Amino acid sequence: MVLSMLVALTTAPALLGTAEAIRQGQSKDRREEHRARRCNLIVTCVKSCIRSREIDSRQVVLKDNKTSQPQETQFGHPFAGYYLPYPDEKYEGLVSTIVDEPPVLNWIYVDKDTYEVKYGIRAQAQPNIHGPFDCTRKDRRVILEGWEGFVAVEEEEGLWALYFDRDDNGLKGKVKPGTRVLEIELTRKEKRISKQKTSTSGRDNRLSWAGPKAKTSTSTNAELSVPNGIPGTRKRRWSNI
Repeated sequence: MVLSMLVALTTAPALLGTAEAIRQGQSKDRREEHRARRCNLIVTCVKSCIRSREIDSRQVVLKDNKTSQPQETQFGHPFAGYYLPYPDEKYEGLVSTIVDEPPVLNWIYVDKDTYEVKYGIRAQAQPNIHGPFDCTRKDRRVILEGWEGFVAVEEEEGLWALYFDRDDNGLKGKVKPGTRVLEIELTRKEKRISKQKTSTSGRDNRLSWAGPKAKTSTSTNAELSVPNGIPGTRKRRWSNI
């Protein structure tokens, strides 16, 4: 009897530790499972202005060759993507379908020279900025390289493209002087669809946004800042509206 009690006393802490580890692992899995769900991206302008109304609360879309900002999503394929471990790297990248039938996946990446956000197969993404992609703990907004640096650039009147302000200087030297550059946030909005088989494609394209305003509860912040301890944000120091 004494031996049995001793065995129980010595093994119980180990059992409790194992059970706690399992619970923590399951809890973490539940918190992170949203990363693998297919989501649309909704644009929210950080600061309100007359021009921000053209893109605020609209979906990001993928379009061949030249981007545009039309009134209907038929002019572009709505971003529908999720996080996926990037091959041979210790971080996650971001993928999206580029067509619905059959569903085809491409990697999302930032052109290393122009800082424009594009999409393509791995061979096209590899020499460019392809991660690490992540999301904020609050509101699950997309971040790249540890912060939210996404901006909308008006390349032509009414024609907006998605860029990443990697140098945090309003894309100085990347766009022509006087070009409108709006600070934006990209919020993930889950898209419920059936699981389908996917493959890759060789198309190299760009991202924009279009279509009717999406229904979203995300509020527009006056500036980009959050409490300390929440990664993925950084207050910007410029304005070009």
